[in-house]
Amino acid sequence: MTSPRAPRTPAPAPRLIATDLDGTLLRDDKSVSERTVAALAAAERAGIEVFFVTGRPARWMDVVSDHVHGHGLAICANGAAVVDLHAGGTFLEVHPLERPIALDVVRALRAAAPGTSFAVELTTGIHYEPQYPPFFLDPGATVATAEKLLFEETPGAAAPVLKLLAQHPELDPDVFLATARAAAGERASFTRSSPTALIEISALGVSKASTLALCCAERGITAEEVVAFGDMPNDIEMLSWAGRSYAMDNAHPDVISAASGRTVSNNEDGVAAVIEQLVTEVKAAAETRQDTT
Repeated sequence: MTSPRAPRTPAPAPRLIATDLDGTLLRDDKSVSERTVAALAAAERAGIEVFFVTGRPARWMDVVSDHVHGHGLAICANGAAVVDLHAGGTFLEVHPLERPIALDVVRALRAAAPGTSFAVELTTGIHYEPQYPPFFLDPGATVATAEKLLFEETPGAAAPVLKLLAQHPELDPDVFLATARAAAGERASFTRSSPTALIEISALGVSKASTLALCCAERGITAEEVVAFGDMPNDIEMLSWAGRSYAMDNAHPDVISAASGRTVSNNEDGVAAVIEQLVTEVKAAAETRQDTT
């Protein structure tokens, strides 16, 4: 005879939604659907804060800056920065990758994966090596070797490094990530969000999850009160940390394994579909409280 199961403790009411952008909140054409705009607004009206948590730099946040309510904050560069979108992307917090460590990583990856090229994302913009694919056109970018880009005549005087990007023209993306972690994982944090062999490198211990946890602690919000959404390996720590998490139907297999739930794809407004359910839950809970008072 089997023993009866203990009743499941109901999940706490959500107080904060943390969502990735590309491949998650945004459709493939980088738009925010009308349904998603309405869902984000409904969450705010229901008292649920919304944080955009992305690998994007602050200068690429225009696509969602009109949809940030209340606090106006976003976590950018995989947790390396907290920015105020209401103030034009002003940096409020920075968790930099120290330049000597970045140089060590460059040397280690050049040895472990010959053919790797690099870009350096600073608080002031991006700069890259001649061989690095020009995914974006930045008229202010400097083109030089990573060693020159990371050199500073007076230590500590140059703009902070938010992340280092490494690209390989031939390796499988997951193989490249594993190779990089094996070569220098004790020096920095490695992840990826691109379908190509493009790795994003932050200071050791810095991730979407680490900075989100700090922002939540400042607000007295626990992990159990957070609902997170993502689609790529740079979302795994955040999805594992949050009390409830959803992988998009288009997500990387490792992301699907890490999340506690799954929703439809970004092109089908998967984030909005869950938010609509969450808002209904919050309203029902509020009505129940009123009925019992």
